[in-house]
Amino acid sequence: MIFESITANIDFDNYMKAYRYLFLLILLWGIKLPASATVQDSLSYEQQRSHLNKLLQERSERFKAFDTSLAQKTGIFGFFKTQDDMQKSIDILKDVVVTDNNIFLETKKLLDFKDFEREKFQKLANEYDQQITAYMKTINKLQTENEKLRNHIKEEEKSTHSGSIWLYLSLLGNAALLFMYVKQQKLTKK
Repeated sequence: MIFESITANIDFDNYMKAYRYLFLLILLWGIKLPASATVQDSLSYEQQRSHLNKLLQERSERFKAFDTSLAQKTGIFGFFKTQDDMQKSIDILKDVVVTDNNIFLETKKLLDFKDFEREKFQKLANEYDQQITAYMKTINKLQTENEKLRNHIKEEEKSTHSGSIWLYLSLLGNAALLFMYVKQQKLTKK
């Protein structure tokens, strides 16, 4: 009677579907990880995964024990279930539920760990992006300054060349004046 009231409240088909979806979710989540990410996982993450796999194995074993206990009939001539048989089934089912709760908690821990890693890598990527942007701005600023200095050097060279031309012309003019002065002095002495 106790077993019938429990089974009436629990829809085993929906219960099993929910666990199938959970199992598929965990299986697909494990397959989705690329080999390189598995290599990069930290030791604690691997320990969490192995603990979760152990819990899944325990759940599978307990559910098999539950199925076995449902089939056991130790009553008169093995045709009926005794109250002890039903209590064993209920206790095993409780263990399955406790294991399922632990599986949910461990899965949440793994997901939180992955979220933490993703946020950490995103933060590092943002920092590196900011550093690269700052380096690019610095490089652009230095290139602009370098171009200004090159233009300034070209202008100085041009002004130096024009200054040199004026210097040469003035020296040439002075030499011509000196030549004419010397020539005139020679003419006036003669």
